[in-house]
Amino acid sequence: MRNKRVVNDRSRVRTKLAPAAIGPYSQAVQVGDTLYCSGQIAIDPESGHMVVDGIESETERVLENMKGVLTAAGMTFEHVVVCRVYMTDINDYAQINEVYSRYFGENAPAREAVGVSALPRGARVEISCVAVK
Repeated sequence: MRNKRVVNDRSRVRTKLAPAAIGPYSQAVQVGDTLYCSGQIAIDPESGHMVVDGIESETERVLENMKGVLTAAGMTFEHVVVCRVYMTDINDYAQINEVYSRYFGENAPAREAVGVSALPRGARVEISCVAVK
């Protein structure tokens, strides 16, 4: 018989400050002091529509959505230890970085940035993160 570890301090984070999940997943899951945030795309949480005004506006909406999830968990961008950035056009890298740096500044977390062929709902950028209190 295998021992199974039971995680009793696991909780789902749900907030109207970010768009509702568009599939069978949580906006974020908190285990102890660690928050695992699902990838955010540029869906405006109020209208439910994608922001398509350019890669800078899309990246801002993505990071505002992430901020909403972090806020709901009692955290800020300063708690983020790693991000994963997915983009459909690697040529958008510089513009995404410019917006990203406004949110994280000099205390930026570790990060991966990956070019992908497609993202949900036609998004051009998706960002997920892990944060620790």
